[in-house]
Amino acid sequence: MTAPIPVTAQPAPGAAPPAPASSDQASSDAVPAARGRRPEAPPGPSLSPSRAADFKTCPLLFRFRTIDRLPETPSADQVRGTLVHAVLERLFDLPPAERTPDAAAALVAPEWQRLLDQEPALAALFTDPAPPADNGTVATAGDGGAASGVPLMRDPAAVEAESDATGQQLLIDVPGGADAARVAAFLAGATSLLSGYFAVEDPQRLQPAERETLISTLIGEDLLLRGYIDRLDVSPAGDMRVVDYKTGGAPREAFEGRALFQLKFYALVLWRTRGVVPRVLRLLYLRDAEVCDYSPEAAELERFERTLIALSDAIERAKRDRDFRPKPSRLCGWCSHQARCPEFGGTPPPFPEKPTATLDLTADTEPDRLTTVPRA
Repeated sequence: MTAPIPVTAQPAPGAAPPAPASSDQASSDAVPAARGRRPEAPPGPSLSPSRAADFKTCPLLFRFRTIDRLPETPSADQVRGTLVHAVLERLFDLPPAERTPDAAAALVAPEWQRLLDQEPALAALFTDPAPPADNGTVATAGDGGAASGVPLMRDPAAVEAESDATGQQLLIDVPGGADAARVAAFLAGATSLLSGYFAVEDPQRLQPAERETLISTLIGEDLLLRGYIDRLDVSPAGDMRVVDYKTGGAPREAFEGRALFQLKFYALVLWRTRGVVPRVLRLLYLRDAEVCDYSPEAAELERFERTLIALSDAIERAKRDRDFRPKPSRLCGWCSHQARCPEFGGTPPPFPEKPTATLDLTADTEPDRLTTVPRA
């Protein structure tokens, strides 16, 4: 840790007192949980921060992702974010003195190869990506736009982020062909984001207690909350800091509310399971090399818990009524399901006769990353 956080821990009602933190507990020897390992879920409703945020953003988006489980073609910007997250997790496997910018840069290529080994289809992202159309929109492969005849509306920032991630802004005539140039630009972009990380944190002074860790709890009578946190720091005094890396090109004003919602979700779960309100919720914006810190309070998390219970009740009503309506906003410009959305002239698929009841964390995605592939 950079320094102990001077605050008195606030115990959650009914929670067991937390065990005193020690330097051993906060060592880099902690083994991060792989995203593929999940505890058995109870038969009741369940929420992850991503899916809860989906319903708040657009109920129809929640349905497409959670009930219909429609496939989504990943963007190069998301994949680049996934790669950077993987490198930062691997960086903390190194002894503190070796956590340098050069060491992080050296991890980019092998971590990318690991992702390709587990998801070979990712290589297709760098094969002749479609250029933006004259109307400022762009159709992404596999989203159904061309097949359905529905023109896709893309936020200009989304188009720019994808063009940057695939190297379209830098090409083309280099030895080895355009595909190799795009991959090289993609990897260089990931390295640049890592430079943004080193501009805001010194990993040589940090000993994360946990990385890529699954946390879960039950609230209310039967609502299961669970999700994965990027990093948890614990000071010698036992104070917690939840850290989330943000790597994408999405405008902060469009997605920062979603990011803070996600961090409050984690803070609530940690409070209910460990008896301590996290002292700091930290967003690290690597593209901008900026830090956003927020300190929650117990009363605020109690209100947030009631919000999640009400949100779960609304989701269950929507399931019973089969009523998931679109909610148009600027975020539509980042959605890959416009071809099936009534707001864009599309038609949703028939509602499943047996909608999925369980929460699949392996399907969680965010605007700046995909589900992390479990480490070998």
